[in-house]
Amino acid sequence: MFKQGHCTIVAVKSTSRFTDEVQSKEQIDINRIFSFLYGAASYAACLATFLYLAGFIGNFGVPKSMDSAADGPWETALMIDLGLLVLFALQHSVMARPAFKRVLTCVIPEVIERSTYVLASSAAMLLLFWQWRPLGGTVWDVQSQLAKLLLYGGYAFGWVLLLFATFVINHFDLFGLRQVWRHLFGKSQSDLEFGTPLLYRVIRHPLYIGWLCIFWSAPVMTVTHLFFAVVTTAYIFVAIQLEERDLIAKHPEYAAYRQQVPMIVPGMPRRVAIPPSVRTAAVAK
Repeated sequence: MFKQGHCTIVAVKSTSRFTDEVQSKEQIDINRIFSFLYGAASYAACLATFLYLAGFIGNFGVPKSMDSAADGPWETALMIDLGLLVLFALQHSVMARPAFKRVLTCVIPEVIERSTYVLASSAAMLLLFWQWRPLGGTVWDVQSQLAKLLLYGGYAFGWVLLLFATFVINHFDLFGLRQVWRHLFGKSQSDLEFGTPLLYRVIRHPLYIGWLCIFWSAPVMTVTHLFFAVVTTAYIFVAIQLEERDLIAKHPEYAAYRQQVPMIVPGMPRRVAIPPSVRTAAVAK
């Protein structure tokens, strides 16, 4: 009787352990699926935001664009617009810093940190679309059809360059999809090594060249658009300094790369040796 009871107890314990293991595995699977869906939703939101941004800056295809009709005192509009741009800049740069990431990943899983950053950037941009206040006024209005064509071409070129540059450095890692995809299939996360593929052998920041083309290629430059272009351009040069500081801390070989390759304006590269370990690409967030 004792042996039979003992066997029953052992069997119950084994069944309980098996049940716990199954529940634990199911919980892990649910977490992986949730992380992937969260990352995919963040990416979709970012894509929709970028599409709206193209119409917002270019003044086409959206219900409210940058140069919609002015409403209210220009002083109030100026302060609101400046506040919106500063808010976006703070979100975009503060959340990208390593110290903030360490704090954030104490609250959320590390695998969705990038997706959270992307989602927050989209939210800040959507707020800007919603609350933007046009200032009115025109700085220049290009009349030449050829000049207009060139400026529209520069605007389109900026978007193409921007998209192409993201794929050169790993588009899906930049927008958080690579991380959640690997997590979904139980693969370990791995950082991309520093490297200089294609465009990055000519200029250090082709992404920002794309943005500058987008901001400044305007056949009709309103006061609103000029204000937007000046503030965002100033932010770009501040962001470059922050990003490069983080890159040097993470990839010491970036210091030599920075001495060799121009920042924004393409030119003749200076002869500074870059370590041969450079193979694949990575950028600061």
